[in-house]
Amino acid sequence: MSREPKTSCARRHFLAQTLRLSVGTLLGSGAADLLNASPLGGSVGIQLYAVKEPLQADPARTLQTIRHIGFTEVETAGLSGLSAAQFHKLLEAAGLKCPSAHLQFDAGNLGPAFEQAHALGTHYAASGSLRAAPATGGMSLDEARRTADLANRIGAEAQRAGLQFVYHNHAFEFAEQPDGIGYDLLLKETDPALVQFEIDCGWMTLGGRDPRNYFARYPSRFPLIHVKDFLPTALPSGEHAGAELGHGMIDYGPIFAAAKKAGLRHYFAEQEGPFTRMSPLDAARQAYAYLYKLR
Repeated sequence: MSREPKTSCARRHFLAQTLRLSVGTLLGSGAADLLNASPLGGSVGIQLYAVKEPLQADPARTLQTIRHIGFTEVETAGLSGLSAAQFHKLLEAAGLKCPSAHLQFDAGNLGPAFEQAHALGTHYAASGSLRAAPATGGMSLDEARRTADLANRIGAEAQRAGLQFVYHNHAFEFAEQPDGIGYDLLLKETDPALVQFEIDCGWMTLGGRDPRNYFARYPSRFPLIHVKDFLPTALPSGEHAGAELGHGMIDYGPIFAAAKKAGLRHYFAEQEGPFTRMSPLDAARQAYAYLYKLR
């Protein structure tokens, strides 16, 4: 989703070295051979933010293309100007399921977000970010406590609505603080029955942390992950450009092995723009081919 400040440069480069991929040829067998493949034996998903531009231009055709590529699940992040009911009809027509949706939560009126989730047929009501828009820099522990309180409140309301609330990370939650890091406090101060987590593995790696460690320390807290990658070399701005899966710094084979042991239920390929080497839909094809190779 939106870019966040990066932390712990030395740790990032260490992880980049330990997780770096040897890039091979990923598109050789053709789309027909890739259908319904999954390294976990379940459905392969994509976060629709990765194809937001073609989706905005032609929602029906883009969803049909996503299914033709081989994806069978999606996670939404906006509905291209359609109502949730209209979008759900397009998903059904394309043969796609929507187990998770990134929603906009109004803390004073959570009902509309939950109504949208039900209309989409989703179970997981996920936050793209709970951070106030003006906030910058790393997450302080005070901010983490406030966020944990809000997450518990949303989670309790979601549970009453028959949904499961999920918190999605960026990189700012992993900023080093004198007494720890915000993400760890979020995990400790949220009720596991009310608040689950979706690890964005790309952002976590840029934040200087290894997803495998969290799967080992907090099993059953991570039903969802984003499969995302970045180029290892930073831009002059200090940011890292998004990379097609298989062309970045992260080896997802060990991550999937650890995630499966920790109870992973769904995973969604996602890429941060701008797309300079290929179109978003071609990048989606690349992502599916990469995931196919992990089977």
